[in-house]
Order: sequence, then C-alpha cells, then structure tokens
Amino acid sequence: MEYIALIFSVLIGAVIATYFKGLNNNKTKLLISFSGAYLFAITIIHLIPELYHGEHQYSIGIFILIGFFTQIILEHFTQGIEHGHGHFHGSISMSMLIGLSIHSFMEGIPLGGHHSHGIHDNLLAGIALHKVPVSIILMNMFLMSNFSKTKSIIFILIFALMTPLGTFISNYSSIFTHYQQEAMAIVIGIFLHISTTILFESSEGHKFNIQKTVSILIGTGIALLGFLL
Repeated sequence: MEYIALIFSVLIGAVIATYFKGLNNNKTKLLISFSGAYLFAITIIHLIPELYHGEHQYSIGIFILIGFFTQIILEHFTQGIEHGHGHFHGSISMSMLIGLSIHSFMEGIPLGGHHSHGIHDNLLAGIALHKVPVSIILMNMFLMSNFSKTKSIIFILIFALMTPLGTFISNYSSIFTHYQQEAMAIVIGIFLHISTTILFESSEGHKFNIQKTVSILIGTGIALLGFLL
C-alpha cells in the first residue's frame, strides 16, 4: 500500500501538470507551503521524539546535521525543486535528475523500518504530500524543455519509483535494518532543511502573505490533529 501511495502522489502531480495545465505559480507555492508545514510539524512532533527513545541517543544529533548538510549539497544539483524553486533555463541537466533521485531514494529508507503504526503513517503522508507539488514543478519543466512526451514520462516514472525503491531496499537489507535510527536521523535533517526553507522564505518585497500563512496553519493543524488522535 505504501508503494502505491508514493507512486501515485508523483503521478497525480504529473497529471495535473500535463492535462490540467498545472497550477498557477501562486497555487503551487501554497501547496508547497502546506506540505512544508506538515513535514516540519510531523518531524518535530513525531519523528524526533521517536528517535530519542532508541539506542545511541548521543549520536542522533550528528546524523541529523549530516542530513541537513547533505540536502544543502544536493540542492546544488536539484536547484531547489524540493522546496518549490522550479526555475527553468531552457534545459534540464542530468545532474538535476540524479540529485532529485538520490533525495527521493533517501526519503524512502526510513519507511522500511520497524516504527510504530502512527510514526510510519505520518512519515508516509508527509513524503506523499510533498511529492505532489514537486512532481508538478518537475513535469512543468519537462513540458517546457525539449524533452519528448515519452522521455518525460520515463523520467517521471523513474522519479516515482525512487522512494519506493529506498523503502524496498531498506526492508530487505541488513545494513539499513541495523542502522535504521541513523537513516531516520539523516532524513529528519533533510526534512528540517526543506521545511524551514519553505516556511521562512520571504515573499516578494518581504510582504506579509495571508494565503501562505493560512496554508501553513492548515498543514500544521492537520499534523497536530494526527498527534492528538
């Protein structure tokens, strides 16, 4: 079921971009803000407390930092698509696609761990929700580039499969099973970088954006509701 949810979240974004001409820039940013707020909230409320109940607590912070700075490095290749920066310059580099694939693969690794039902579901929901606007941006870039429709579909499918691949390998690899906490800590660092970049990114002219604020509050509220229930 988790594989289907992860794949369909990407395909939904691709369909929106292709057949419904995507969402306008403002609506895409609001969707990014919503997913970023949800990611940030579940990371603080669910994921970090879960980690500090396990062993090797002293090293968790180090791996969170590793994840945070790994995302900074990856963004030199992905150009910030993960938090809504879909700037198109006439072509899409292979390094961008590879960087985005690495990012997606790493996200899937903690889903293969033995977490509580609530932690797993919240992590899955956070990743899936975030993939929808990212895939909208990515597919829009494909459509504006010189990529053929067939080539665009192939790359979208590869992107859709990377997170489930990370989950699959995590489930059946003894290495990832043994270092599950460290893998989760790295992904937490990635989430913290992406979500805080989204949340604290200034609007044009540093103006207060009521729509973005509302979308952030809704995303946070849903995460809190999941915690209370």
